Amino acid sequence: MTAKGSTGMEVLLSTLENTKDLQTILNILSILVELVSGGGGRRASFLVSKGGSQILLQLLVNASKESPPHEELMVQIHSILAKIGPKDKKFGVKARINGTLNITLNLVKQNLQNHRLVLPCLQLLRVYSANSVNSVSLGKNGVVELMFKIIGPFSKKNSSLMKVALDTLAALLKSKTNARRAVDRGYVQVLLTIYVDWHRHDNRHRNMLIRKGILQSLKSVTNIKLGRKAFTDANGMKILYNTSQLPVIPVTGPVAQLYSLPAEVDDVVDESDDNDDIDLEAENETENEDDLDQNFKNDDIETDINKLKPQQEPGRTIEELKMYEHLFPELIDDFQDYDLISKEPKPFVFEGKVHGPIIVPTAGEEASGNSGNLRKGLAMKENGSPKGDKKATLVDPAKEDIKDNDRTLQQQLGDQNRTTSSVHGLNNDIVKALDRITLQNIPSQTTPGFATGMKKDHGLPLTVLTCTKACPHLATCGNVLFEGRTVQLGKLCCTGVETEDDEDSESNSSVEQASVEVPDGPTLHDPDLYIEVVKNTKSVPEYSEVAYPDYFGHIPPPFKEPILERPYGVQRTKIAQDIERLIHQSDIIDRVVYDLDNPNYIIPEEGDILKFNSKFESGNLRKVIQIRKNEYDLILNSDINSNHYHQWFYFEVSGMRPGVAYRFNIINCEKSNSQFNYGMQPLMYSVQEALNARPWWIRMGTDICYYKNHFSRSSAAAGGQKGKSYYTITFTVNFPHKDDVCYFAYHYPYTYSTLQMHLQKLESAHNPQQIYFRKDVLCETLSGNSCPLVTITAMPESNYYEHICQFRNRPYVFLSARVHPGETNASWVMKGTLEYLMSNSPTAQSLRESYIFKIVPMLNPDGVINGNHRCSLSGEDLNRQWQSPNPDLHPTIYHAKGLLQYLAAVKRLPLVYCDYHGHSRKKNVFMYGCSIKETVWHTNDNATSCDVVEDTGYRTLPKILSHIAPAFCMSSCSFVVEKSKESTARVVVWREIGVQRSYTMESTLCGCDQGKYKGLQIGTRELEEMGAKFCVGLLRLKRLTSPLEYNMPSSLLDFENDLIESSCKVTSPTTYVLDEDEPRFLEEVDYSAESNDELDIELVENAGDYEPSAQEEVLSDSELSRTYLP
Repeated sequence: MTAKGSTGMEVLLSTLENTKDLQTILNILSILVELVSGGGGRRASFLVSKGGSQILLQLLVNASKESPPHEELMVQIHSILAKIGPKDKKFGVKARINGTLNITLNLVKQNLQNHRLVLPCLQLLRVYSANSVNSVSLGKNGVVELMFKIIGPFSKKNSSLMKVALDTLAALLKSKTNARRAVDRGYVQVLLTIYVDWHRHDNRHRNMLIRKGILQSLKSVTNIKLGRKAFTDANGMKILYNTSQLPVIPVTGPVAQLYSLPAEVDDVVDESDDNDDIDLEAENETENEDDLDQNFKNDDIETDINKLKPQQEPGRTIEELKMYEHLFPELIDDFQDYDLISKEPKPFVFEGKVHGPIIVPTAGEEASGNSGNLRKGLAMKENGSPKGDKKATLVDPAKEDIKDNDRTLQQQLGDQNRTTSSVHGLNNDIVKALDRITLQNIPSQTTPGFATGMKKDHGLPLTVLTCTKACPHLATCGNVLFEGRTVQLGKLCCTGVETEDDEDSESNSSVEQASVEVPDGPTLHDPDLYIEVVKNTKSVPEYSEVAYPDYFGHIPPPFKEPILERPYGVQRTKIAQDIERLIHQSDIIDRVVYDLDNPNYIIPEEGDILKFNSKFESGNLRKVIQIRKNEYDLILNSDINSNHYHQWFYFEVSGMRPGVAYRFNIINCEKSNSQFNYGMQPLMYSVQEALNARPWWIRMGTDICYYKNHFSRSSAAAGGQKGKSYYTITFTVNFPHKDDVCYFAYHYPYTYSTLQMHLQKLESAHNPQQIYFRKDVLCETLSGNSCPLVTITAMPESNYYEHICQFRNRPYVFLSARVHPGETNASWVMKGTLEYLMSNSPTAQSLRESYIFKIVPMLNPDGVINGNHRCSLSGEDLNRQWQSPNPDLHPTIYHAKGLLQYLAAVKRLPLVYCDYHGHSRKKNVFMYGCSIKETVWHTNDNATSCDVVEDTGYRTLPKILSHIAPAFCMSSCSFVVEKSKESTARVVVWREIGVQRSYTMESTLCGCDQGKYKGLQIGTRELEEMGAKFCVGLLRLKRLTSPLEYNMPSSLLDFENDLIESSCKVTSPTTYVLDEDEPRFLEEVDYSAESNDELDIELVENAGDYEPSAQEEVLSDSELSRTYLP
C-alpha cells in the first residue's frame, strides 16, 4: 500500500502493481496513456522516476501468461511502454532482464493481420532496438525477416504501420550483425525495389515519411563494407541519383508550400551529432552502454563545487619562479639612467586631470576635416624605359568611394603616419617566364628621385625583381643568396601592371616602381625587413619562398563586404555533381597536379591546367587532383605530428584564364559544420590587383557550401572512433585576370615573421621618453624559434621615489593570442591592441599610466609557421596543456604560466587575463569567462545555486565592451565552466592563479549579425578596431574599479555600484536586469525570461556610431562613462 502523502501517480502505480482485477488494470492504463500523451516528456519522466517502467514490464510478463493474451490489455501496455521507454536510460536492460523482448516479438509474429495490436508492438520494438545488445538478440530471433514481411510488396494500405516498421528496421540495421544478415539475404535489392515503387506511385508526395524510412534503412545497412558493395552492385547509386532529381513542383498543395519557403541553408546540411554515425560492434558491448541511450543534462558542465571554487596553487616554488625575475625589470628598475620627461620633484598627488575623451576610430566612420591627409593615393614613378615609354600613372584607388571608409589606418600608431609597401610593375616579357624570382636590395643612391622627401626609417627599402631566365630588358638576372639561403617570391602574374587608363599602358612597359602615398611616419610593413625576418624563421619543411601577400602586405579594402546570400539548392547541386563522379566515372580526369608527398613530381605543363603551391610560411596544401576540366579536389595537410586537424588552408594558384568558373573542393575538413554554410567566403589575394594599387585580401567565391562527403576517416584520425566522415568546402571562383597569381586562405593570414616585423617596427618607432616598451624572449619553441614577450606601460614621470612607486604599483594586465595557429583573426585583434597601446593618443597614454601590460602575442609560433590549424610541433593542442604543461614539449605554455605564477607569488596578481581566439561556428565577437554561480545554475541544481555567493565583477568588462565595440555581442558570452575546458588557459588562470577576470575573447571568422556591422563579413579593419576597443574597455574598467585613485564624483561611484556590486537578476546567461531590492553582492539567477532592457539595446546600437565632437572633448570622464554605460 502507498504511504500517507503519496502522489496520485504513486497511488495509480501501486494499485496497478497489486490489483488482479482486469477492468481496474485497464482503467488505470487508460489514465496513464492519457497522462503521458498530454504532458509531453515531463510526465513520462516522472512516471519513470516512480518505478513505472519496471511495474509495466512485469505487468506485460504476467499478461503474456494468459492464453490467448487479452488484446486490449496488450495494446494498452505496449502503447504506454513505447511512450515512457525513451525516458528511461535503463529501459533496454530492464526489458531484457524481464524477458519482454521475445514476448513482444512473438505477439507480432502471431498477429500480423491484427494491425491494431501490431502497431504498438512495433513501436515498442523500436524502443528496444535503441539498445544494440537488444537489437542483436532480436535479430537472432528473426526480427529482420519479420520486418521485411511487413514492409513487403508495395501497397498504400496501412501506411502508418509501414512507417513504424521502417523506423524499427532502420534502428535494427544499425547493428552490424543485423546489417550483415540483411545483406546475406539479399534485402538491399528488396529495399531499392520498394523505394522505386513508392517513388513512382507517390505522385502527390503524401508518403514522404515512408520513402524517408526506406532511405534510413539503406543508410544503416551501408554503414558496413558488405552493405556498400551490395548497394553498388544493385545499381543503387544510379537509382537514388535518378530519383533524387527535383520533380515538377505542383502549383498548390503542401509540396508547393515546401518549395516556396524562404531561402535558407539547404535541408541537406547534416546538423546531426557527430556520434550518430558511430557503429559499435554489438558483440563487444556491455550493460553499461545503456547509460548512453539518452542524456538530458549537459554532462560536460562541472558540478563539483569544490573544483569550481578558485584555489590558488603555487605549482612551483618561489626559488623555481625566480627564473622569471629578469622578465620583470619594471619591478626593480630605478630609472636613474633614463632620460625621463621630468627631473623636477613633484608631490605624489593625483590631480584628477582627465586627458580628454576616449576616442577610438570606428571602422567605416566618416573621416574628419583633415581626412585629406589620410588619402591613400598611389602614383607610379617614371623609370627610363629602353623604348621611351610614356609615364604610367595609377589613379587614386576608389578615390570617390573611400571617404566613408578612410579610417582604415587611424587605429595604427594613433595620429602618426604610415607608408604602405611599395608595389612593382613588371614587363610582360619578363613575367611571362613564370619563374621563381628573388628580392635584391639596391642602394638608395641609385634611385635618388624615388627616395627624395622620405624620412629616415619611414620609407620602404627599394627592391628590384629579377628572374632566372635571360631577358632583353634587364642587364642582370639570377637568384640572390642570403647567407647561404635563397629566399624567393612566388610567381608574378603574366600580365604587367594594368593601369586604370588604357592609354597609359603599353605591352612592353619597363620595370616601374610604385609607392602608396600616405602621411609621413613609420609603417608597420616593410618588405625588406620582412625578408630579413624570414631568413631567421625556422620551419620543418625549410621554406625558401615568400608568399606575395606577406611580402606586399595587406591594406583593408575601401569597401564593405556583405555576408554572402546563397541561393537555395546549391548544396544539393554540388552533392549531385559529386555523385555523378561515381555514376559516370569515364568523365573524370583524376589527374594529380600537385603533390607534396612526391618531391620528384613533375608539374604538368599544359596551358589549361591550374598550378598550385604552398611551400611558404603558414602555407597548407598537400595534394591537388584535377577532377574535371575546371574542377579540382584539394587535400590539406594535417597538423605536424598529428593525423587530424585539417581546416586551415593557404595556397597559391596560377595559370588561370578569365571568364572561366573554376570549382575548388577541399575534401578533408573535419568540423561538422562551418560558417561557410552561413555566408562566409574564403579570402583571395590577387598579385595583379596588388600591382594595380589594390594590395588587399578580399572575400571571394560563389556557390559556397560545406557538407559531409563520402570519404571516411580512419579510426586513428578520428580519435579512435569509427564511422567518422570528412567534410567538403566547395567554392567557385571566376578570376578577373589572365595568368594572374592568386592566393586563397581560410582567413586573413598573419605569419610569425609578420609579427616579428611588426614588433621591430613598433620598437623602433616609439618615444622612449613616453612609452616603456620591452621585447624579450619568453622561451624558444621546439623548432628553435623565439616566443616574444612584450611589456608596455608609461614611463614614470621622473626618477623620484614617488613616481617610481606609482610606476611599480600599476596593476598588471596579461594578454595572449594565437595558441591555435588557424585562428589568424586573433593576431589581427592583437595587432590592434598593440598599435593602440603604442599610439600617441591621450587615452592610450592614460591607459599606459593605468596598467603594466604583459603580452605574449603568439603562443604557438611553430604551429603558425608550419601551417597547422590547432597544434604545436608536439601534435598537441596547447590550450589543453595549462594544467600540467611540460617544459620540453610545451615550453611556451609552461613559461607563460610561470610568468603568471610569479606574479601571484609576488602578490601582483593581474587584474585581467585575456586569451584572444577565433571562432569558426559563431558570428560576432564575444567572451567566455568563469562563474561558479552560472555554472551551478546550468546543472539545474537551483538549491545549490541559491547558496552560492559570488562577486559579479567578471561581467563588467564584457558589458563595457558590448557598449563601446560595434562587433561585440554580450548575448553570445558565456561564463560556464565545462569539464572539457578545465585545462584551458581561461579556467586554469581563474582557478589556479586566482584571476577573477580571466577570459577567452572569441572573434568570428565570418561576420556579424547584430549592431553596426550586421550583415557584413568581418575584415582586418574591424578586428584591429576590436583590439583597440578592448583597450578602451580596460581603461573604463580601471576607472570603475579604482574610484579613489581617480577621485571620481559620487554619482559615478553610485553608477559603479549599480553595474558591478548591486544584486542583479540575470535573466539570461548574458544580460542584466538591475533590481535594487536585493542586498549587495548577491545575485538571484533567473534565466526563465528574456531581458527587456531597452536601454541596453539602444546603447548597443548607437555606441558604435558615437564620436565626440570638439565641444564634447572637454567632458569629464564620469560624464563620458554615463554616455556609454547604462
